[in-house]
Amino acid sequence: MHDGIGKQIAGFRGVFFSVHNTVALKQKATRIQFYMHDIVGGPQPTAVRVAGRSNFTGQDSIAAMFGSISVMDNPLTATPSMNSTLVGRAQGIYAMSSQEKELSLLMTLTYAFTTGPYSGSTFSVVGRNPVMKEVREMPVVGGTGKFRLARGYCLARTYSMTQMEAVIGYNVTLLHY
Repeated sequence: MHDGIGKQIAGFRGVFFSVHNTVALKQKATRIQFYMHDIVGGPQPTAVRVAGRSNFTGQDSIAAMFGSISVMDNPLTATPSMNSTLVGRAQGIYAMSSQEKELSLLMTLTYAFTTGPYSGSTFSVVGRNPVMKEVREMPVVGGTGKFRLARGYCLARTYSMTQMEAVIGYNVTLLHY
């Protein structure tokens, strides 16, 4: 019985010392600007519809898109030009989540940086994107690498849009360790 108490005390000391020896991490703030190219048509699309409705009989085009899901692997560039420096990829899924009036997407995306000072780092966004609004705000819910434990927000603005491609400008504010 005496040995059991000794082991408990020794275990408690280990917990105490491991907590006592931790170092507080300093939070950093980072602001990033880049452009995402969402290419839905042509010979090399970067976003592909993988599920959708086939039984819609109404006239409302937004309601007709409700429930469709696309998977994307979109390039991220330093400027709006597709020929500018490639800084990373936006990879994930978006779903048409509105049935009436306002076209909105549910976005689940990871922004992965492949060059520059953030190479190898990512941050993730999960949230609603009302795509026809001039400015859309979406939450950052996590990150890796230089953006470990990230939280923050993205402001997205449509820079240009055709039937085949949308170029979206992102201004991102991240708090991380």
